[in-house]
Amino acid sequence: MSNTQANTSQSKPEKCLIIGPSWVGDMVMAQSLFIVLKQQNPALQIDVMAPAWSNALLERMPEVSEVLDMPLGHGQLQLKQRYQLGKSLRQKHYDQAILLPNSLKSALVPFWASIPQRTGYVGEMRYGLLNDIRKLNKSILSMTVQRFVALAYPQAHMFDAQYIDLRNIPVPSLKVNSDKISTALSKFQLDTQQPVLSLCPGAEYGPAKQWPARHYAALAKELMLEKKVTQGWQVWIFGSQKDHAIAEEIKQLLDQKAVNLCGQTQLAEAIDLMSVSKTVVSNDSGLMHMGAALGVPVVGVYGSSDPGFTPPLGKNSAMVSLKLDCSPCFKRICPLGHTNCLEKLEPERVIDALNGLSQADQDPSE
Repeated sequence: MSNTQANTSQSKPEKCLIIGPSWVGDMVMAQSLFIVLKQQNPALQIDVMAPAWSNALLERMPEVSEVLDMPLGHGQLQLKQRYQLGKSLRQKHYDQAILLPNSLKSALVPFWASIPQRTGYVGEMRYGLLNDIRKLNKSILSMTVQRFVALAYPQAHMFDAQYIDLRNIPVPSLKVNSDKISTALSKFQLDTQQPVLSLCPGAEYGPAKQWPARHYAALAKELMLEKKVTQGWQVWIFGSQKDHAIAEEIKQLLDQKAVNLCGQTQLAEAIDLMSVSKTVVSNDSGLMHMGAALGVPVVGVYGSSDPGFTPPLGKNSAMVSLKLDCSPCFKRICPLGHTNCLEKLEPERVIDALNGLSQADQDPSE
């Protein structure tokens, strides 16, 4: 062990800088790491450097003390600006930096900030930039959230099942404010007099992760006519501006009986509105993870991606996948040209999953 490693392992860090990921779902899962760090050292100050859009998520994570804006665009090297940014952080006197991205670029700022302990995976050959560098064993750390949480532990214990219980990782839990919920409801002229079914039909990654609009509409029709709910359900559709078209298609199939919020809400407003949902049905996306972190019953629909790699976390979550021989292929566009993994995944499968969640929620033994 080097002198640097020995010195950094002798005492618990008091201030930790997390270099956060660039995707909504990954940022939600990163909260599990924050929770574990706080369990280990309740006095630890956790600051997170991340793109400005992530403020809405991080401000709803009580473990985070300060959010630092990463002003440099994703994929841009900008060595001079990174050096200046790192130098400006020296006055904060961080004891440790934990890097969640695996890029070389993400390791430059903590290095130039002279943070004594810099923890992360090898990634893009970051030898020298990190001094607490880990080699990723994908067979043991098969889930993204496990890979994040493992960085909270000393390297010697990283793959020790007795030391790290990978089965009981704390689930993300976003905290919402009732006043902000009321403000968002008022802004979009919405109410909660009828139960809300939230649909998230978009997928930033690509169409091989998108359940067809007709399936979303068929699911919504079934619930809107559900006999258990006298007044039926109302349908809210969440997503970015890119998802506006598919949301309009769903809305048309529902005879306009849906609210298309795609591209209309800021992320903070989407969080607050989704928190009052009765149920969320989503493709494997950041919004799926967000719904699960709000404690709302969530069913995630999987096509080209692996439900075992990025599942929605929490007891109120379920996953639906056909598990065809050709999936998961992890492709943005189906290489076979048919997307059968989603086309043939009928709404009844999702309804069964929703019913299973409802029964578990009512069962006091759960």
